Amino acid sequence: MTIAYPLAWPAGWPRKTDAQRADARFNRKARQTVNYTGGGSMSYTSNKALTVSDGVRRVLDELARLGARPGFTVISTDVVLRLDGLPRSGQREPADPGAAVYWQDRTGAPRVMAIDRYRAVADNLAAIAATLEALRAIERHGGAQILDRAFSGFTALPAPAAARSWRDVIGVGPGERDLVAVRAAYRRRAAAAHPDRPGGSHDDMAALTAAMRQAEQELS
Repeated sequence: MTIAYPLAWPAGWPRKTDAQRADARFNRKARQTVNYTGGGSMSYTSNKALTVSDGVRRVLDELARLGARPGFTVISTDVVLRLDGLPRSGQREPADPGAAVYWQDRTGAPRVMAIDRYRAVADNLAAIAATLEALRAIERHGGAQILDRAFSGFTALPAPAAARSWRDVIGVGPGERDLVAVRAAYRRRAAAAHPDRPGGSHDDMAALTAAMRQAEQELS
């Protein structure tokens, strides 16, 4: 089980430092109309900054065009979630603007793509969508086999500590079979392991995420 919040950065993917991040040029078109008091009106188009919801919509649209399996997509960020489990707009920009998208392709193969090049979550989501669109262009031009090879680099990898027992990683005893109790222990460990907390790290968070995924598979 991949978590949507907080950010579950994929194991083995390099991170950008704050100094390496840049402002993006992604935006959206907004059409506005001015009505004059004496009658008549004028319409014009302007560029607006992207919202997190804009970025989410772009990612989901591109995945749908790629044939991703419905119900198996997780958009993971440090943005608090809406009731439907997707990142919510209108919040303060988190300290970590990275975004990771996990999905299953049309064959059921797990895929992941993560970007933290830009200073805003919305822009990193838009960058993922733009990358998906570029890769999809390969398929449109008859390169389905090339596309498969390209996506082989975006396979969701296990965490570096996957060789450890998931019980050791999460911190539950060998006889614990209650999934509710395991999830509670996972949340406690995740709160301490988050990269924004003292002593936390992306590797620790990735290991916890992989361990919880294994626990779900064994206990469900």
